Amino acid sequence: MSSVRILMVTLSNSLPRNHGLSLCSPQSSSIGFRSFRRSYVAASSSAFANENREFVIVGGGNAAGYAARTFVEHDMANGRLCIVSKEAYAPYERPALTKGYLFPLDKKPARLPGFHTCVGSGGERQTPDWYKEKGIEMFYEDPVTGIDIEKQTLTTNSGKQLKYGSLIIATGCTASRFPDKIGGNLSGVHYVRDVADADSLISSLEKARKVVVVGGGYIGMEIAAAAIGWKLDTTIIFPEKHLLPRLFTPSLSKRYEELYQENGVKFLKGASIKNLEAGSGGHIAAVKLEDGSAIEADTVIIGIGAKPAVGPFEMLGLNTNVGGIQVDGQFRTSAPGIFAIGDVAAFPLKMYDRVARVEHVDHARRSAQHCIKALLSAQTHTYDYLPYFYSRVFEYEGSPRKVWWQFFGDNVGETIEIGNFDPKIATFWVDSGKLKGVLLESGSTEEFELLPKLARSQPSVDKAKLQNASSVGEALNIARTSLQV
Repeated sequence: MSSVRILMVTLSNSLPRNHGLSLCSPQSSSIGFRSFRRSYVAASSSAFANENREFVIVGGGNAAGYAARTFVEHDMANGRLCIVSKEAYAPYERPALTKGYLFPLDKKPARLPGFHTCVGSGGERQTPDWYKEKGIEMFYEDPVTGIDIEKQTLTTNSGKQLKYGSLIIATGCTASRFPDKIGGNLSGVHYVRDVADADSLISSLEKARKVVVVGGGYIGMEIAAAAIGWKLDTTIIFPEKHLLPRLFTPSLSKRYEELYQENGVKFLKGASIKNLEAGSGGHIAAVKLEDGSAIEADTVIIGIGAKPAVGPFEMLGLNTNVGGIQVDGQFRTSAPGIFAIGDVAAFPLKMYDRVARVEHVDHARRSAQHCIKALLSAQTHTYDYLPYFYSRVFEYEGSPRKVWWQFFGDNVGETIEIGNFDPKIATFWVDSGKLKGVLLESGSTEEFELLPKLARSQPSVDKAKLQNASSVGEALNIARTSLQV
């Protein structure tokens, strides 16, 4: 019998999509994909490294893990799905790397297999054995370096050739790095994006005395909080005027800065770094600033953002405004049968009528589920994502105060801040009389559950009543009442 293997992949009709960079609304374009039927014929079973060729996921983070679960839920994984990743581990909940994974060794730090997907959303822990049991073929530590769209093949770093019918790109982001010429690759300088990065940082923290964190965003705040748990001299340096300026108001930032300072963190705000200086042994010794001053350090963590890991997929079309691979509301790229999900995808943010690229675990999970359901079923509705961000720090044993905030919506318009940060505080964003976004620190389960309802509904609110609220609870009740009007 011939070993020729024929696999047919049928995709449903596509919704219209705009191929331009503005892509404000998926309904606004007259350009559309035609329905198509794709097939491939492999010359022999030995021509390609993968046995499972109907669906291939490239990536090993949250989006890949949740996509795999969705394939399993539709009974379309066994013998059909292959995952190829640069990671050494099965997909895991990446946020743990700057939170529980960095806890001091005597404070019950998170470790694999404890945080494989999909435990972060209350789902099953998908260990390597889980993938075997589900008939999913895995290729570890072998990133994809090339693609031939016409032949539907991928090339990996080791030289393997992989065949696909439908391709899901879930490559996420890579950490933005300092150039080597200013010390970005010195011993003792760290970037945290995967387990190996976090393990390397932990090895440094075990010996460290003086830690400098570069960057005042999510990563910087979380790593600085972790360093304090190790009882280390910790300084955060960033060029902006206050912490997390993309989301926090100056007033809100001040509250968190004061809390960090109470825990021993020092701040250098509005500072520009000239270079990282090595000591006599080539290890990091100091961070030199543009004003000529220097901050002693034996461990430096760079947390200055991330870049979409486009890799060999640039030819699919990038969005020059937000970065990443341009997709439509079903996460289809410009090439039939190829999809992009998670951090790497530039997608239409339906409720705000603009294109966005969201680097957050919630979007990674939801985009994966939406994409695979659209691929495998008759689902045709456009992805309708509500922006959501959160952070949890100082959660190790013995911490005098745990911090957990959540934000939903859009931080546009004027702000109303209620509460004294003892521990609660809430910030409401109101634009043209409508509630656009809300951030809450240390809320109850019921209060946190209210936030997405408010942000999704965007109700008209009485600003005067909100401003005069005597407590966070009263302010949230005023906002809740507005939902019923």
